[in-house]
This record gives sequence, structure tokens and C-alpha cells, in this order.
Amino acid sequence: MKREYHFETKVIHEGYTDQDWMGSLTPPLFQTSTFSFASAEQGERRFAGEEEGYIYSRLKNPTVSIFEEKMAALENGERGLAFASGMAAVSAVLTSLTKAKDHILCSSGLYGCTFGLLSMMREKYDISLDFSEMETEEEVRSRIQPNTALIYIETPINPTMKLIDLEMVSRVAKERGIPVVVDNTFSSPYLQRPLDLGCDVVIHSATKYIGGHGDVIAGAVVGKKDFLDQVAMTTQKDMGGVMSPFDAWLLIRGLKTMPVRLDRHCDNAEIITSLLKEHPKVERVYYPHDSSHPDYSIGKKQMKRGGGVITFEVKGGKQEAQRLLNELSLIKIAVSLGDPETLIQHPQTMTHAVVPPENQGSMGITDSMLRLSVGLEAWEDIWRDLEQALDKI
Repeated sequence: MKREYHFETKVIHEGYTDQDWMGSLTPPLFQTSTFSFASAEQGERRFAGEEEGYIYSRLKNPTVSIFEEKMAALENGERGLAFASGMAAVSAVLTSLTKAKDHILCSSGLYGCTFGLLSMMREKYDISLDFSEMETEEEVRSRIQPNTALIYIETPINPTMKLIDLEMVSRVAKERGIPVVVDNTFSSPYLQRPLDLGCDVVIHSATKYIGGHGDVIAGAVVGKKDFLDQVAMTTQKDMGGVMSPFDAWLLIRGLKTMPVRLDRHCDNAEIITSLLKEHPKVERVYYPHDSSHPDYSIGKKQMKRGGGVITFEVKGGKQEAQRLLNELSLIKIAVSLGDPETLIQHPQTMTHAVVPPENQGSMGITDSMLRLSVGLEAWEDIWRDLEQALDKI
């Protein structure tokens, strides 16, 4: 009987047995594009799917496979798939689940590039979209249409940090046999596991907390084996947004320290949240495990901790928000999140600039809003830099 380990142990040991790879404690990097066959007959069997083995790294690679197995284990899914970016992962899933004239029900806010992709699908393939707050079962039911192909959710939503009750939405979706897809990037599997809450597919921009060092662009999808087998042999293989072996190797390395890093991100974020709330130049602060968050009860129910991202609004508007950014020195003005460095950005003009102003407004994005990815530095240094910049606006 296989022993069930704690999450902190699984990130290090799951999906890899060193004795299967000549005793190498660190998983080997198979930096190769193709694999040779012992005979023509073996090549024929592998292409026919009659024999397991490697053919070409766009189809399968040993280092990438180790990462995929680890992600599946950490999200409690049947199979994982790795992609060249988070958006490659999103594109593959949405393409696999939809056809022309289908309908997609989305959470009220989405990452700017996801919104851009969905807008392109609407224009090219007559896909219809609805955005919902998803606050009650009745609301979700009322927005489902006969041609609804999937429900797509971010929680926490980027950048407003609004939360969606995943158990509730999944319960309604199962009544109609509709798959629920969740972008779990902001939480990582350490803080939130949507499959355990009834969802069907989990997507990550592995660039963020999975890698954790700001040195790799990657994506991952976890779900049922039958569905991901289909994705692997169609949209992933034929569109080609596959992960490189070196990127997989970096991500395997990053995973080993993910729980330690996330705890530090959360520790720092909790302190910075409390300090921002008390500053006279700050209008509002949004952090999932802050008791004043409107969705606090959902956050406590489905997230282990509140994560490393804080969104806040300064008093004033765009001018004051940009002045704060320009007064910072330690904190870097940069998009992305989950890096060791603390990063800050202005969603309205950066990550969500592709979203039309009217949609930004309905998503709750304001011109005074800033998104802070709290890093691993000493919280005192992070706050000192924030405080001096706040004092100057």
C-alpha cells in the first residue's frame, strides 16, 4: 500500500523515483528534441500507440513528464499537462471544450489576456460570453444556457481579489453536466485545490508560485485523464504550445520550496495588509483572509491562507497611483507575481489594458487601483518603501 504523505513532502518526492534514473537525486534534464528507436518496428508501434515510449519532445519528454506527474499529485488530479505558458494552457483548454456558437459563463473578472482570448473566440467563432458575480446558486442557474460549454472561474479574481464559492458553482454545474475550469494561479495547490471542491479542470500560470523565481514562463493543466489525453493528442500536439525540458527542470526545482515560499509570502502579505489599512492615503484594501473582505467566509472555507497578492486603492486617481509607483525604490514596477522580489503594477494600464474601459468598470478595476505581489524580503523593508511612497502622494 502506498503511503500518503503530507503536501510538504509530496512536492519534493512525488512523481519521481531516483532509482529509476540511475540514482540521480535531482531529476535529469533530457534536453533533446527527438528520440531514436531500436528498430523500424518499434517506431511503428510507438506511433500507433501500441507501445509506451518517447518519440519527439513536442509529444512527450521524460523531464516534462516528471513535472506533469508532480502537478497531478499536488492538485489531486488524474493527469497533468505542461505548456509553454499559462496562456498556452488556457488556450488549449478553451479550444478543447468549445466549438463554434457555444456559450461560456465566466466569473465577473478575468486576467487581461484571458479576456483578450475570449474576445477573439467571440469574433472568430461566434462564441458567446456572459460574466457573472456567481454569488448564489440561483444566479449561476439563471446564466446557464442550453449551449453553455463550460464555466470559467478565477478565484481570487485578478486583480480585484473577489472570491467565488467553488463548491457552490460546481454543485450547480453538475446538475447540467457542465465542466468547471478554474485558474488557480493566485493560490497554487498549496493554498487551494479546486478539484477537491468539485471542479473539473485546474489551470496554472506556472510562471508564478510554481516556479517561484521569476526565471521561467510556463503553464500547467490538471484534471481527468480522459479529458487531458484528448487535449494532449489534439490541441497541445497540433498547436504546439509545449513546455521545454529545461523549463520543466526549473519548475521541478521550484516546486520543492513552494510551501516554504508561500508561507513567507502569506506572512508578509498579512502584515502589509494590516499596515495599508491604517494608512491615511489608502482608500481600500482587498486581501482574501482579511476579516473586512466581503468574501472572507469563502476565503476561510476554501483557501488555506490568503496568498501573497494584495490589491489596494489609493485616495485620488491614476495620477496618485502612478506617483506612488514612481516613488518606490526597493519594490519593482513589474507585472507577474510570485517572485522573491516584491512587485507592483497598475492593472488599468498594464495587465488589464486590453480590457475595454466599460468592462474594466464592471470588473471593479479603478484608476486608483494597484496590485502588489508581496515578496520574500523582510516585511519591514517592504513597508518602509511603501510608506515613504504613500507619504509623497
